[in-house]
Amino acid sequence: MFSFLNKDQATGEVTERQLDEQNIPAHIAIIMDGNGRWAQQRHLPRIAGHKQGMNTVKTVAKAASHLGVKVLTLYAFSTENWKRPSTEVNYLMKLPVDFFGTFVPDLVKNNIRVKVMGYTDQLPAATQKAVHDAIADTADCTGMVLNFALNYGGRAELVTATQRLAEQVQAGQLAATDITEDMIGRQLMTGDLADLADPDLLIRTSGEERLSNFMLWQVAYSEFVFMQEHWPDFDQTTLERAIYTYQQRHRRFGGLTPAADKK
Repeated sequence: MFSFLNKDQATGEVTERQLDEQNIPAHIAIIMDGNGRWAQQRHLPRIAGHKQGMNTVKTVAKAASHLGVKVLTLYAFSTENWKRPSTEVNYLMKLPVDFFGTFVPDLVKNNIRVKVMGYTDQLPAATQKAVHDAIADTADCTGMVLNFALNYGGRAELVTATQRLAEQVQAGQLAATDITEDMIGRQLMTGDLADLADPDLLIRTSGEERLSNFMLWQVAYSEFVFMQEHWPDFDQTTLERAIYTYQQRHRRFGGLTPAADKK
């Protein structure tokens, strides 16, 4: 059993909790929110929050791998984030270069493989190179998949998947009435993850409670955990607390639990 100390947000009481090693979510997705607010609370520029957030990614990735998570998907940059001030966007585009430049050896050491989903062809050349190099350098790793959603949008992903299927229909390779959920799933950017494509647990930090166009298809039956901590304050204990919350729930996928069936 994994043990951690949990502090009650209301009373401040600290108690020991244990995680069930047999019930670790296979795929965790995180909307990493609150970098800017973290910085503003400290009278720092927003980019300071993004820099600290990058360090948090390193901490959480290694913690998740140690716990036995198989896929960790992180919402790094959305298709809507281009609307932010150009100075902030330019800094965010440089982060993957700095992140992978320093962290890839640790990823290899921890047997973590990098995957990126999103419209990466629209990223600056240096960002694209950093992404492609990280994927290549970790290609032989067989442990956890660290999946970055970079220039990603859930609606755009669904449009792209629909267009691909429509092309097959137009070419006479597929009948429209034969299209299934599995076919759509395989056309999504998580299609190569097969049975691990859909997150078991979705975490959003910084107190916000919305999806923000993230993995709209894949989270149909995910458990949602919303946390007050800003992303730069997120650590291994916070991750364990989110997993503990997940483990207290009963996933029914539209059906009934055995106990409910008896009523």
